[in-house]
Amino acid sequence: MKPKLIKGVPQQHSGGFHDTESRKQYEEALLPLKFEMLKKRFFSVNRWKSYCGEGFADFRLHDSSGKEVDRDPQKGDYMRINIPGPGEREAKGYDWVEVTEICYYQDNTSERIQITCRPSGDPQIKNKGHIAHFYSAGATSTFMISRTPGHLKAAVYGRNETPNFKAKFIDVIRNLMVAAGGIMGVSKIQWKQLADGFLDFD
Repeated sequence: MKPKLIKGVPQQHSGGFHDTESRKQYEEALLPLKFEMLKKRFFSVNRWKSYCGEGFADFRLHDSSGKEVDRDPQKGDYMRINIPGPGEREAKGYDWVEVTEICYYQDNTSERIQITCRPSGDPQIKNKGHIAHFYSAGATSTFMISRTPGHLKAAVYGRNETPNFKAKFIDVIRNLMVAAGGIMGVSKIQWKQLADGFLDFD
């Protein structure tokens, strides 16, 4: 199985990948209103966990200086992730990603928004060269919502997912375990939970 080729989603070169998608059909007249509701959820990063239940990771949006904020994400922001289980010790138990792209696509019949993130250092500490994440710096996650005349879609596309070996020994072991779970499909279950949660507003 090959990864889907989607405009704005980085190409797959090495490591694991996933295409995780959820769809919901609506009458065409309802789609613009439903998509506005979906956009509000999509841009409310600090509330992602509330759409998915207690077993899901907790996401918090931070600005480029590392200060926690409650607004729509912007390019150059960071997301702090508290995944279930042990966290990244050098980053106080958290994993971090940087928002590297926010893309909008629209034509007469469809609309799509994508947020691409890449593993990063903790913006709150000086050692920003250290990747505070279980995947290496080459991995990406692209979060997407879209509408067509027939349905809404929410998706997460993972690309180039390889373990982060540039860490202290105890973190390397942890990164291997978490990354292996992701490559074997455990993280896909979490992302499916998020994609379904985005669309569960009826």
